Amino acid sequence: MSTTRPRGFTLVEVLVALAITAIALVAGLKATAALTDNADRQGRVLLAEICAENQLIALRLARSLPGVGDSTSTCTQAGLSLQVLQSVQPTPNPNFRRVDAVVSEGGTQILKLTTIVGAN
Repeated sequence: MSTTRPRGFTLVEVLVALAITAIALVAGLKATAALTDNADRQGRVLLAEICAENQLIALRLARSLPGVGDSTSTCTQAGLSLQVLQSVQPTPNPNFRRVDAVVSEGGTQILKLTTIVGAN
Protein backbone atom coordinates (compact mmCIF):
# COMPACT_ATOMS: atom_id res chain seq x y z
CA MET A 1 0.00 0.00 0.00
CA SER A 2 1.46 3.28 -1.12
CA THR A 3 0.55 6.54 0.58
CA THR A 4 1.17 9.85 -1.09
CA ARG A 5 1.80 12.96 0.89
CA PRO A 6 0.18 16.14 -0.31
CA ARG A 7 2.80 18.51 -1.63
CA GLY A 8 2.77 22.17 -0.72
CA PHE A 9 4.89 25.06 -1.88
CA THR A 10 8.53 25.07 -0.96
CA LEU A 11 10.11 28.04 0.77
CA VAL A 12 12.01 28.94 -2.41
CA GLU A 13 8.80 29.04 -4.46
CA VAL A 14 7.13 31.30 -1.90
CA LEU A 15 10.15 33.66 -1.85
CA VAL A 16 10.19 33.86 -5.66
CA ALA A 17 6.48 34.68 -5.70
CA LEU A 18 6.98 37.38 -3.07
CA ALA A 19 9.89 38.87 -5.03
CA ILE A 20 7.80 39.03 -8.22
CA THR A 21 4.92 40.66 -6.32
CA ALA A 22 7.27 43.20 -4.73
CA ILE A 23 8.76 44.15 -8.11
CA ALA A 24 5.27 44.60 -9.59
CA LEU A 25 4.20 46.79 -6.65
CA VAL A 26 7.31 48.99 -6.91
CA ALA A 27 6.73 49.45 -10.65
CA GLY A 28 3.11 50.41 -9.99
CA LEU A 29 4.18 52.87 -7.29
CA LYS A 30 6.68 54.54 -9.64
CA ALA A 31 4.03 54.83 -12.37
CA THR A 32 1.57 56.37 -9.93
CA ALA A 33 4.19 58.87 -8.72
CA ALA A 34 4.98 59.85 -12.33
CA LEU A 35 1.29 60.42 -13.05
CA THR A 36 0.90 62.55 -9.93
CA ASP A 37 3.95 64.67 -10.83
CA ASN A 38 2.65 65.14 -14.37
CA ALA A 39 -0.79 66.22 -13.13
CA ASP A 40 0.84 68.74 -10.76
CA ARG A 41 3.02 70.11 -13.58
CA GLN A 42 0.03 70.45 -15.91
CA GLY A 43 -1.88 72.34 -13.22
CA ARG A 44 1.01 74.76 -12.75
CA VAL A 45 1.32 75.30 -16.51
CA LEU A 46 -2.41 76.02 -16.77
CA LEU A 47 -2.24 78.59 -13.95
CA ALA A 48 0.89 80.13 -15.51
CA GLU A 49 -0.89 80.39 -18.85
CA ILE A 50 -3.79 82.23 -17.22
CA CYS A 51 -1.34 84.72 -15.66
CA ALA A 52 0.55 85.29 -18.92
CA GLU A 53 -2.62 85.70 -20.97
CA ASN A 54 -4.04 88.17 -18.44
CA GLN A 55 -0.86 90.24 -18.71
CA LEU A 56 -0.94 90.26 -22.52
CA ILE A 57 -4.67 91.00 -22.67
CA ALA A 58 -4.18 93.96 -20.33
CA LEU A 59 -1.66 95.38 -22.83
CA ARG A 60 -4.10 94.99 -25.69
CA LEU A 61 -6.92 96.60 -23.70
CA ALA A 62 -4.72 99.63 -22.93
CA ARG A 63 -4.98 100.46 -26.66
CA SER A 64 -1.60 102.14 -26.71
CA LEU A 65 1.81 101.05 -27.85
CA PRO A 66 3.71 99.78 -24.79
CA GLY A 67 7.08 101.26 -23.98
CA VAL A 68 10.22 99.19 -24.55
CA GLY A 69 11.62 97.58 -21.40
CA ASP A 70 11.06 94.96 -18.74
CA SER A 71 8.60 94.88 -15.87
CA THR A 72 7.82 92.32 -13.20
CA SER A 73 4.54 91.60 -11.46
CA THR A 74 3.10 88.97 -9.17
CA CYS A 75 0.08 86.91 -10.14
CA THR A 76 -1.80 84.72 -7.68
CA GLN A 77 -3.92 81.91 -9.08
CA ALA A 78 -5.50 79.17 -6.96
CA GLY A 79 -3.28 80.11 -4.02
CA LEU A 80 -0.12 79.81 -6.13
CA SER A 81 2.03 82.95 -6.28
CA LEU A 82 3.72 83.31 -9.68
CA GLN A 83 6.10 85.98 -10.98
CA VAL A 84 5.45 87.39 -14.46
CA LEU A 85 8.31 89.08 -16.31
CA GLN A 86 7.00 91.17 -19.17
CA SER A 87 9.61 92.11 -21.76
CA VAL A 88 8.70 94.60 -24.50
CA GLN A 89 11.08 94.80 -27.47
CA PRO A 90 11.01 96.91 -30.64
CA THR A 91 10.40 95.35 -34.04
CA PRO A 92 11.59 96.49 -37.49
CA ASN A 93 8.17 98.11 -37.95
CA PRO A 94 7.88 101.00 -35.45
CA ASN A 95 4.10 100.48 -35.18
CA PHE A 96 4.53 97.11 -33.49
CA ARG A 97 6.22 95.74 -30.36
CA ARG A 98 7.16 92.19 -29.45
CA VAL A 99 5.99 91.28 -25.96
CA ASP A 100 7.22 88.23 -24.03
CA ALA A 101 5.49 87.16 -20.83
CA VAL A 102 7.67 84.73 -18.85
CA VAL A 103 5.97 83.12 -15.86
CA SER A 104 8.11 81.56 -13.14
CA GLU A 105 7.80 80.20 -9.65
CA GLY A 106 10.71 80.43 -7.27
CA GLY A 107 13.13 81.25 -10.10
CA THR A 108 12.04 78.27 -12.22
CA GLN A 109 10.47 79.18 -15.55
CA ILE A 110 7.12 77.52 -16.10
CA LEU A 111 5.85 79.14 -19.29
CA LYS A 112 6.71 81.76 -21.92
CA LEU A 113 4.14 83.39 -24.19
CA THR A 114 5.01 85.81 -26.97
CA THR A 115 2.77 88.16 -28.93
CA ILE A 116 2.92 91.23 -31.13
CA VAL A 117 1.12 94.39 -30.01
CA GLY A 118 0.35 97.14 -32.48
CA ALA A 119 -0.47 100.82 -32.16
CA ASN A 120 -4.25 101.35 -32.07
